[in-house]
Amino acid sequence: MRNAFAESIVFAAAAMFLLIGTIARGEVPAALQDIRFDQRLNEQIPLGLTFNDESGRTVKLGDYFGRRPVILVLAYYQCPRLCTLVLNGLVQGMLEMPLTAGKDFEVITVSFDPRETPDLAASKKESYLQRYGRPGAAEGWHFLTGEESQIRQLADAVGFHYRFDAAKNQYMHASGIMILTPEGRLSRYFYDVKYSGRDLRLGLVEASQHKIGSAVEQILLYCFHYDPTLGKYSASVINFVRAGGVLTIVFIAVFVWRLSRRGAVPQSATPALAAPPRVMEGVQP
Repeated sequence: MRNAFAESIVFAAAAMFLLIGTIARGEVPAALQDIRFDQRLNEQIPLGLTFNDESGRTVKLGDYFGRRPVILVLAYYQCPRLCTLVLNGLVQGMLEMPLTAGKDFEVITVSFDPRETPDLAASKKESYLQRYGRPGAAEGWHFLTGEESQIRQLADAVGFHYRFDAAKNQYMHASGIMILTPEGRLSRYFYDVKYSGRDLRLGLVEASQHKIGSAVEQILLYCFHYDPTLGKYSASVINFVRAGGVLTIVFIAVFVWRLSRRGAVPQSATPALAAPPRVMEGVQP
């Protein structure tokens, strides 16, 4: 597993250096010209598309929407490298957050290889459910296969561009996942093959329209903002400064209040001063 991961990193690094070099010369390799991820934030995906679930049952994409936010992954199950890294990274990120698939959100993995079957999807699902290991996840993580026409419509709707390389008998594609609202609108894109639990958590809370999460998540959302160019959440310096200013004011107010409480002495506790002796006329003191 480590060797495969290391090989994938070396492969990705070599491809990146090649791409940077060709871009510097004003050209892009023909093999990579159509491989990209276009962000289509806030656009509605077609929920009427039909696929087969891991049991072979025909389902509509909309069957998994309406109640909870959704993590959507386009990955084919016999991918020799990248798709496996994407799914592994997703599982790790899901394990890093308290939210649970099937309870707080749904996960939909759709194969973009029309040759793949529900049996293959079922095998993949069993493998990743074992990795995830949380009860109830089987009802919240779905592995779908489908026809070319349905797959293409979904890929186009989310901006996922890929191409089949007949010579190598495999697909060339980008890596990343998407988070959608319960209504099926694209809310967030996360790139690469690793997804931090914090990013997934914040993305799901935002996409849920405040239906999941706690006050802690709302504070985190105030202090971190989504950067669509990076596909991740970054610290919002100005909001940290604002939050620090508010906390400072609160601290000073509490400090002054406590000082004033210490300085206030109850009247009943003030010792009575002795009255001066009365001098009566004609009486010698």
